[in-house]
Amino acid sequence: MQHAVGSPLPPPHQPGQGPTGWQPAAHHPGAPQGPAPVPPPPVAPPQPSVPPLPSTPPPPDTTGHVPLPPGAPVGFPAVPPAATSAPDPAGTTLAVLLIGPAGAGKTSVAKYWADHRRVPTAHISLDDVREWVRAGFADPQSGWNDNSEAQYRLARRTCGFAARNFLANGISCILDDAVFPDRPVVGLGGWKRHVGPGLLPVVLLPGLDVVLERNAERTGNRRLTDEEVARIHGRMAGWYGSGLPIIDNSQLDVPTTAHVLDEVLARAIASPPNW
Repeated sequence: MQHAVGSPLPPPHQPGQGPTGWQPAAHHPGAPQGPAPVPPPPVAPPQPSVPPLPSTPPPPDTTGHVPLPPGAPVGFPAVPPAATSAPDPAGTTLAVLLIGPAGAGKTSVAKYWADHRRVPTAHISLDDVREWVRAGFADPQSGWNDNSEAQYRLARRTCGFAARNFLANGISCILDDAVFPDRPVVGLGGWKRHVGPGLLPVVLLPGLDVVLERNAERTGNRRLTDEEVARIHGRMAGWYGSGLPIIDNSQLDVPTTAHVLDEVLARAIASPPNW
């Protein structure tokens, strides 16, 4: 009976015990009696050492998404304590809320400001987000009611989350909305809750005649009646004395207004408003 190479040897025959199925090898005549020599088992050739494979890292996230830390709204931009000049808002990651009545030029100024910064910047318009709702859109022109109020609140939360997501990815943002000073909890307070205390609000408030003229150039549901424009403009006047920076852009074009906005933001970064 043959045994496979490398298998254990059978136990040796002991005196007084019969064979157990294994017969010793035959001897040549004249050879001394005794057990046949057993060749040593073959030795396997040495194997080259193989270093352990490094653990495979998870594939990188190529979407650019950074998960938002829970409960971490945006704070104020850091200003070096040794800064001797006003900080440059054009190169700083910011979250700006541009407030103003319909026809104030908020969207035009916000887009221009976002287009001409040295750091990545997004423009988030509350009206655009509200109009994501197609069927069932609650148009405030048909009357402000519970449904339009609910859609406004939903759009503001959506804009706030988008702003925080952009900021978490190192992208500045500017939001625009017609926030009323006589509704602090719903308006400015809501933005502060959804974006954070580092949000920098600036009011854009030209004269009523300018607002009426710009509103007349609008089309679709963005155009309001003259009476509604005058009513909104009158309520916006409540921002005077609030402590928020106000820009009267009645005689300013869009690029000049954006430049003034940078100057206002530089002062706001150095001395954040209490709102």
